[in-house]
Amino acid sequence: MGSRVKDVMTADVVSVRETAEYKDIVLVLRELRVSALPVLDAADHLVGVVSEADLLLKEAGQEDLGGYLISSGRRGEQAKAAGVTAAELMTTPVVTIGPEDSVADAARLMHDRHVKRLPVVDKAGHLVGIVSRLDLLSVFDRPDSEIRAAVRKDIMARDFALDPDAFDLQVSSGIVTITGQVENQAVARHLLDALRHAEGVVVSRRQANPKHWGTSGHPSTADLTSMGSRLWKRPGLRAGSAASS
Repeated sequence: MGSRVKDVMTADVVSVRETAEYKDIVLVLRELRVSALPVLDAADHLVGVVSEADLLLKEAGQEDLGGYLISSGRRGEQAKAAGVTAAELMTTPVVTIGPEDSVADAARLMHDRHVKRLPVVDKAGHLVGIVSRLDLLSVFDRPDSEIRAAVRKDIMARDFALDPDAFDLQVSSGIVTITGQVENQAVARHLLDALRHAEGVVVSRRQANPKHWGTSGHPSTADLTSMGSRLWKRPGLRAGSAASS
């Protein structure tokens, strides 16, 4: 099973109450050198996030921004520019994630919603942590030896019923190279996909096409060596590349 948000999140999170005042929020942000703080109500439920951007609306000047924000339909920002407490300044609703959600789910949510961090809340809506982009990248700290052992045991033997000893499997800097032969093209593609999504593997989005085809026009056996040769211009099928994005 891949890492969950709870495995990589920061659990010790500083937050502010809805009643926290503007200057107090600024002091906490400066002291902790963070760009945003979760806002909790009296029952410790997460109700919003107050960020530097929220606070800067006041610095820009309520009078200067007022006419522009009204004409552009951004009355919420006008209210923030006049705000003095966290409840008046914060952004709400908040994009959140659960502690049991996968790291991949968190990454997709960050990407789709264009956010740099996600508050982590339990089923009751209580704040239990916060996860950042850098936290998500920590899965790539996994040692090569651990990746290789997991690929052999969990992917090749368990998921694909393959004999790991029948393949040459190398892992270097998170790049997995596998050389060998599998039953057909479908198995080869599924294996490649599984390797790309293995935890700690540096991901490649490129596709490989086997060279060996049966006389009927359908794949008979897929030689992973030739697949890698077509994709990477060197022997072996590589499941990840540090240069891929």
